[in-house]
Amino acid sequence: MTTHAPNFGVFHIRKWFSQVEEIWAGETGAPADGEPLFKYMIGACIKNPYSGQFVEDLSAWIDGSPELGIEIGRRLNALTGGARMESYGKAILVGIDGEYEHGNALLTNPAANPIRDALGGGASWVPSTGKRGVPGTILDIPFGHKDALYVRSHYDTMSVSFDDAPNRDEVIVCWVFATRGRLNARLGGLRAEEAEGNGLT
Repeated sequence: MTTHAPNFGVFHIRKWFSQVEEIWAGETGAPADGEPLFKYMIGACIKNPYSGQFVEDLSAWIDGSPELGIEIGRRLNALTGGARMESYGKAILVGIDGEYEHGNALLTNPAANPIRDALGGGASWVPSTGKRGVPGTILDIPFGHKDALYVRSHYDTMSVSFDDAPNRDEVIVCWVFATRGRLNARLGGLRAEEAEGNGLT
């Protein structure tokens, strides 16, 4: 039996992850100013073929990443019933035998554009973060409004962790999505309903 053979395009995926938060009140107990805030995370744990080595050409992962984006978008819509999302973010967690750059190969526009398509569009660039780590490492993934980065109410974070991933030779790529901005946001600035979505910023 061949282990770690590709099972999803060019990738060997060991696990898929999803996480949901449903927030009805703020940290001091103030009720939501409108609908509750839903946050969603979709992630995949992938065998890292570059682990333990410096590889100049990472194009195989970049070129294969749109398939990941399509599947992340599909899984999001299945999880949410196609609910409208207003913000998004992305991150990678690289096992400690890998390079940070290995994970970043999964976060470029070829992977992001199918996810924008699944959301019905997204004009803003996607906030991003990442780190190297071990199972249980916490990732704090930033959000930004999907059509206008300067909507202050939609700056937010979702913290996620994984109990048995990544192994030393794995990478987790994950995306987060939210149905609205922070509850009771009151810092002024551009409002979500004023966002025009005129193109990537």
